[in-house]
Amino acid sequence: MNAADTLTFYDVALRSRLLLGTARYPSPAILTEAIRASGCEIVTVSLRREAGGSRAGESFWTLVRDLGARVLPNTAGCRTAKEAIATAQMAREVFETDWIKLEVIGEEDTLQPDVFGLVEAAKALVGDGFKVFPYTTDDLVVAEKLLDAGCKVLMPWAAPIGSGRGVNNTFALRALRAHFPGTPLVVDAGLGAPSHAATVMEMGYDAVLLNTAVSRAGDPVAMARAFGLAVEAGRLAFLAKPMTPRDMAEPSTPVIGRPFKDML
Repeated sequence: MNAADTLTFYDVALRSRLLLGTARYPSPAILTEAIRASGCEIVTVSLRREAGGSRAGESFWTLVRDLGARVLPNTAGCRTAKEAIATAQMAREVFETDWIKLEVIGEEDTLQPDVFGLVEAAKALVGDGFKVFPYTTDDLVVAEKLLDAGCKVLMPWAAPIGSGRGVNNTFALRALRAHFPGTPLVVDAGLGAPSHAATVMEMGYDAVLLNTAVSRAGDPVAMARAFGLAVEAGRLAFLAKPMTPRDMAEPSTPVIGRPFKDML
């Protein structure tokens, strides 16, 4: 990868374009090995209100900090803007960071974001000095409102959280990418295989965030490595400008005497 091809979130430059969650791994040792195998520089951590208030799980937070990765706390499990705002404020105190992955869930079967509550919470948190990473749908209007609220990064889903379905709506993700060419876009949720990650990176997305696809794999460490390679391959392919698909065949064998197209 070109050393100059860095990813920037809120003025922080990063080499890796893979972000990993820290939930549901078989053991702390496997979590540690998977994070290292992936090469990721950002890990997400869920902070439940009761845990933040009681300082429970301190040993887990210590483990995460010892990984050397930047921590991106999230508001997983929050159902209202008020709850998400309170969780974000506790996360800032616990992790000493103003970064927050904002989740406001609105539907139980699909865990689809409540986009109204999401925009409301984003406005409040940006006003309170947070740097917000909103988990959202692939809706262009909602994306506009989140940017208007002060978010500098968007995290659209590919499919419902934990489904492993890959990209449900290719058109919508392509439209989002085309509509916001200067905004860092991170595909978050729904990817199940490294090929899914490579696909969205080839579409021009800036990064991928995963959890279940790695933590619930038969070999999480190997899968973390596979996703790291897939993200890098997809990025390289995007920068290399893939050929345009055609409806009709075109001979690939060179014309005799002209092995290269520009050579007489």
